[in-house]
Amino acid sequence: MKWVMAMRRIIWWLRRDFRLHDNSALTAALHDGEAVIPLFVLDNQLLRSERTQGYRLAWLLDALREMKAALREHGADLLIRRGDALTELLRVAREADADALYFNRDYSPYAEKRDQSVITALAENGITAKTFKDAVIHEADEVHSAAGKQYEVYTPYRRAWSLLPKPDPLPTPTPEMLRQLTTADLSNLPIPTTHELGVRAAPAPICEAGEKKALRRLDYFVEGLIGAYSETRDLPAHDGTSILSPYLRWGMISPRTCYQSAMEALAATNKQEQRNSINVWIGELIWREFNYQILMTTPRIVNQSFRELYDGIEWQSDPAQLEAWQQGRTGYPIVDAAMRQLNATGWMHNRTRMIVASFLCKDLLIDWREGERYFMQRLLDGDVANNVGNWQWVAGTGTDAAPYFRIFNPTTQGQKFDPKGEYIRRWLPELRDVPDKFVHAPEKLSAVEQQTYGCVIGQDYPAPIVDHAVQRELALQMYGQARGKG
Repeated sequence: MKWVMAMRRIIWWLRRDFRLHDNSALTAALHDGEAVIPLFVLDNQLLRSERTQGYRLAWLLDALREMKAALREHGADLLIRRGDALTELLRVAREADADALYFNRDYSPYAEKRDQSVITALAENGITAKTFKDAVIHEADEVHSAAGKQYEVYTPYRRAWSLLPKPDPLPTPTPEMLRQLTTADLSNLPIPTTHELGVRAAPAPICEAGEKKALRRLDYFVEGLIGAYSETRDLPAHDGTSILSPYLRWGMISPRTCYQSAMEALAATNKQEQRNSINVWIGELIWREFNYQILMTTPRIVNQSFRELYDGIEWQSDPAQLEAWQQGRTGYPIVDAAMRQLNATGWMHNRTRMIVASFLCKDLLIDWREGERYFMQRLLDGDVANNVGNWQWVAGTGTDAAPYFRIFNPTTQGQKFDPKGEYIRRWLPELRDVPDKFVHAPEKLSAVEQQTYGCVIGQDYPAPIVDHAVQRELALQMYGQARGKG
């Protein structure tokens, strides 16, 4: 039998995997090493990027504090460094006399370029780098057609993904194993404050950071809400969604753990309605992985249309309308409520994400990239693959085969998914006393009714900034012109 010698000192480089449970790189490092050094590098290039200068960065600081506390429970600590990632990794490797660096793979174009530079530089210095699949259940090269082609359409991708065997979650390391974690006498920086980094936290974040909170939220969802998910997931006024996306974004929970919990719930019920709902939620996990596959195989989608003919769209530019959309002052209540939820909590209900994205692109005729950028600055779950993928899907420039004519009517969407205006009134207190009949179109109130209900249009709440019917025709013309040029 051939034995593999354990490596003496391994750096575990955390990036978006803030957990001890079911962590591929951590599990491998503890298995292979005698001492494991948990390291997080505050990458100056990312800290300076406008795409990270927002709520998500503030939430990351909370995640670091939670991770540090979790490690200290086991007599360890989280080593914090700041600067160029490669420079700091090499510095720590020298200071710790490390033999190897282990980390879980990330798939954004920036991350892949950075990570390849790290792997090459470490090899030149005699240090082994090992990477692991962790942020997804299946990577792009695993899900393909019989001819070996990767899918560009979700439905066949889902079928192929579902047929593949699934890995079990990795066991939580034992307390004895976690004693291998150490920062020894290495110099350790304090976690900076939001003030020091010049960023704002969400006024009332949708959830608290940390692995323990993530696991509790998963249990809460699977033990109750998941069985009615297909009926409640489109109702923004109700607690019908998992709200696990921020935890998945930062790896406070793994997709393997989420999938296993869903499959256990599926096995535990014979009720067809519940089984259907569970499968719908599993489909959301698969959609997430589909977006990763598209990013991995077509990285240009970060700033270009997946369907290249739509790069010819002549978007309009209206800073005042863009600002009204950002602030939730468009005069369309469902749009404004959703944007105010985003600005207050760093999260937005999935149905309303589609509504506000459609409104920006197909009512205001503003480039989807403006919305994608704003979401990245505000969303706690802001993630390149899913943010870009979802925005392009709604904008009609993405993977959907015939998307350009899908134009949501914001008024009827609100009436359908928030029929009593509960969501609207929660986020738009100026419409609190407006009757259900008018809450989705308060501009239809008479002058007397506006005074009666304390909602004077143009004073308490804005009039619609565009006419949806007119803008719909303009959007069809705009897309039609681009298609004609293609």
